[in-house]
Amino acid sequence: MSPKKVVFIVNPCSGGGKTGREWPLIRKVAEDRLGSFTADLTAGPGDAARLTREHLLEGADVVVCVGGDGTLNEVINGFMDEGGPVRESALLGFVPNGTGCDFIKSVPIPKSIGGSLDVIASGGNRTIDLGRIQYRDHSNKTCVRYFHNVASFGLGGEVDERTNRTTKVFGPFFSFMLSTLISLLLYGKKQIRFRLDGGTEEEVTAWNIAVANGRFHGGGMLIAPGAAVDDGLFHVTVIGDLSLAEALYHLPELYNGRIADVKNVSTFTCRRVEAFSDQRVLLDVDGEQLGCLPAVIDIIPGALRVLAGR
Repeated sequence: MSPKKVVFIVNPCSGGGKTGREWPLIRKVAEDRLGSFTADLTAGPGDAARLTREHLLEGADVVVCVGGDGTLNEVINGFMDEGGPVRESALLGFVPNGTGCDFIKSVPIPKSIGGSLDVIASGGNRTIDLGRIQYRDHSNKTCVRYFHNVASFGLGGEVDERTNRTTKVFGPFFSFMLSTLISLLLYGKKQIRFRLDGGTEEEVTAWNIAVANGRFHGGGMLIAPGAAVDDGLFHVTVIGDLSLAEALYHLPELYNGRIADVKNVSTFTCRRVEAFSDQRVLLDVDGEQLGCLPAVIDIIPGALRVLAGR
């Protein structure tokens, strides 16, 4: 692959600072695989989206994200504006190196530094769908955000908030599992109203509702076993009115792909989700806690070209 311009957007804080410590090694391997490139390190929230947008408008052909799913979400939001892709011919690469890297299991992209850079060097790519969510931030301002993997509301938002406050030293699985267990014990189910594809409004008592483009989230939870990133559909999983004991008992089903077999769990496919609640229900958008319901979520088919394996 010999693109005109390759740019790396690096979040040194990803994985509790792991990416910053490993960046000199990643850079050396990347130079061996790709030749010369430009690299920018982020200094805070919003930098990855801003830097990505600037480089694309200046003619970047490939933007490579180095970090976790949260950093990848920011980079993707740099690729997209209200009208769609900022630069339709540009490709997105990903070197997974953060707390949560669930998306690579759906695409797929190798987890290793060398493997992910080999995929980028090969130039092989595929087109993926994106989700677009309109929601309220914590200042009650209406915001729009794109997402590549999963948006959920309920327990997922609580888990995000807790995970982002705790240590990542034991890795993503432990971080998410501990936060999930604590949140289950402290969190109450919510009354949520939702409508799929403009149909009849339904009301449920639910722990969590996940709107999935990818299959995994939360450090390895197989929330949507049938999801595909290029089928033009969301796969929705509603974890409904289980008791606390039932929720704890069935926690393994979130990892083994059998969550749909659990009583009071429902699954759907659709292209649009509208969700409301009279209670405070937090959002999880690609592992980031951005705000609350109400929300409107649409699928954007074939929105982005990603450097990935088959």
